[in-house]
Amino acid sequence: MPSFDVVSEFDAHEASNAVDQANREVNTRFDFKGTGSKFELEGQLLTLTTQSDFQLKQMLDILRQKLAKRGVDIGCMKEEEPELTGTRARQEVLLRKGIDMPLARSLVKTVKSSKLKVQTAIQGDKLRVSGKKRDDLQAVISLLKDTDVDLPLQYENFRD
Repeated sequence: MPSFDVVSEFDAHEASNAVDQANREVNTRFDFKGTGSKFELEGQLLTLTTQSDFQLKQMLDILRQKLAKRGVDIGCMKEEEPELTGTRARQEVLLRKGIDMPLARSLVKTVKSSKLKVQTAIQGDKLRVSGKKRDDLQAVISLLKDTDVDLPLQYENFRD
């Protein structure tokens, strides 16, 4: 029975490389000289630290550019509210990986409401879709691509 998996992942090594490149650019740019601006990546949590809100927005733009160049989808970024104090501005960005339960349930509901003859199963942080016909599975992929999901979805492990 043909099947495939719906996942939401990014390459953590490429993300780390993008953060290193962004740090190098911030250290060499003239408008960031002496501000102590930096990116810190711990697991999936990225912390941006600088002096002002304006520089924080510039750093976010630099980060997005570097991630996109390295092939990491910027849709996996969840930006928290910036914390502004007198001389410091901090913002945390969560790099999301995996499909959480509420999103998985809504995707299953979307697939079931389409009346396609496929079965969907939630397996941890991914979704397995299986059916008798390859055309039905391709229809599910196009249906999921058209749905408005705030995470980037990838379709892998297609078995015939």
